[in-house]
Amino acid sequence: MSCVLFNEYPTQDGKKIVEIQLNAEHSLNALTLEMIDLIQPRMNAWKQDDSVVAVLLNSSGQKAFCVGGDVVNLYKAMTGEMYEDFPLDFFTREYTLDYAIHTYPKPIICWGSGFVMGGGMGLINGCSHRIVTETTHMAMPEVTIGLYPDVGGSWFLNHMPGRTGLFMGLTGHRMNAADALYLGLADRFVAAKKLPEVIERLQGESWQGDAYASVNRVLRVMERESADHMVSHSPVQSHYELIQKVTDHDTLKEIITAILSQESDDRWFKGAQKTLKNGSPMAIYMIHQQWLRSRHLSLREVFQHELVLSVRSCQEREFSEGVRALLVDKDNCPAWTFPSLGEVDESYIESLFTPPWDKNPLAHL
Repeated sequence: MSCVLFNEYPTQDGKKIVEIQLNAEHSLNALTLEMIDLIQPRMNAWKQDDSVVAVLLNSSGQKAFCVGGDVVNLYKAMTGEMYEDFPLDFFTREYTLDYAIHTYPKPIICWGSGFVMGGGMGLINGCSHRIVTETTHMAMPEVTIGLYPDVGGSWFLNHMPGRTGLFMGLTGHRMNAADALYLGLADRFVAAKKLPEVIERLQGESWQGDAYASVNRVLRVMERESADHMVSHSPVQSHYELIQKVTDHDTLKEIITAILSQESDDRWFKGAQKTLKNGSPMAIYMIHQQWLRSRHLSLREVFQHELVLSVRSCQEREFSEGVRALLVDKDNCPAWTFPSLGEVDESYIESLFTPPWDKNPLAHL
């Protein structure tokens, strides 16, 4: 069976809602190059199809919307088991799809239930209507595998309240539905069991006027009817002042020291400290630098800059070592390039931001 399923739902006034369903439940719907190459041409065609009024982005299974990108094949490419240019091909086409979703001229409704991580965050964040449920758990945990929050992470981390984006990027901390709403990563909360009803009500809507308004009308009611299931407590919001305090320093080393030395019995904050402590020192530098350098970039420029850093990261050993330790051998004992933050060579980090080509492959965006 195909790794992506496409469905159509006719509306009462002769239009149709099309569904993209990621269909790799065994891998928690991790986004592969095959998936991307199936989705992109369909989306291009639907732009020109007047009968298509909205797109629903969904996935198979209850556990996850999408837990990341094609790390398995990226690892194979980094270790010589696949062709050398696979990372360039994968990231170029993944970011092209992400940008297309961000700039799509029709409503895209994303059902972000279950785990939404890495590449899944890239998909959901470009959608016009981002739905979370009581089972939603979001994260950008790249610090644990020697990478940084890409797929537009440089954009949405910089658009979070205060310095919460920097903190979440550095610690890779998990976010629930209330966190996602507070941080601007989601638009509506709807109970997980109500997806069939959402589709049915969308089919019964009038699509003769503003399509975005039609979607809003349905989701507004569905959110109100989901109040009994609502996840109301946002740990990120309740820790906002503490996050601002520990990130209010002039250098990265001071910020990391402040986070790790903060005395706390709070389980949520201690979890953030643990992940940061065990994360890649090199990735910590990359995350901070990318966050700083992207603050005033356009969305188009963000993806172009991320392509440079992602491809360069695949040419170095840190990313492959992180994947090996956490996802392949699973010994959880990565031998990081720089054992501690104080040993990181800043000129080496700078070289990762240098384009390996004369013309950016995403110059067409």
